[in-house]
Amino acid sequence: MSVETALPIEFSDAAALKVKALISEEENPDLKLRVYVTGGGCSGFQYGFTFDEKVNDGDTTIEKNEVTLVIDPMSLQYLVGGEVDYIEGLEGSRFLVNNPNASTTCGCGSSFSI
Repeated sequence: MSVETALPIEFSDAAALKVKALISEEENPDLKLRVYVTGGGCSGFQYGFTFDEKVNDGDTTIEKNEVTLVIDPMSLQYLVGGEVDYIEGLEGSRFLVNNPNASTTCGCGSSFSI
């Protein structure tokens, strides 16, 4: 009987599939989606997303649909229990974080406070 370890953050199917499509367009299979938290934005912290080829010491990696999500340890503490997702809607297409730790968020959806 195998026991599944709870992931510190979820990586939605929609986000993983979009990352896979973008990596395919770039023709670089070494790319990974890095999500991070920085100071700033209208609520104190903001989320950032970038593509990165490296995984640094201490980074958390989550694999889904043959792609990898990478989070540095400093950012992970703000993201535990959340979900990295991708949406397409009237406002456009974007990656986002559904974060239960955020006490307030702003209208842009990329800024929050704890």
